Amino acid sequence: MRHFIAAGLAALMPLAAAAATPRTAVLDVQNMTCELCPVTVRKSLEKVPGVSQAQIDFAKKTATVTFDADKTTAAALVKATTEAGYPSAARK
Repeated sequence: MRHFIAAGLAALMPLAAAAATPRTAVLDVQNMTCELCPVTVRKSLEKVPGVSQAQIDFAKKTATVTFDADKTTAAALVKATTEAGYPSAARK
């Protein structure tokens, strides 16, 4: 039984290595004027497939987003916030 489990784990190791490294994008977000705005921005970003975390800084008007680059792009993140009423731009 131990050999079976070890063989299974060894077979899965290349798949783990092939998984994409998470990427981070910082977006400058417009139109955040009240304390509820960051909640809406965060929720819009979390709906994007591949997003694992979205942190919104109301004071700096930014969103820091961690995502899987195999599943989404910075452009898709910008689109999500813009469609929620908060136009944004990815920092370079």
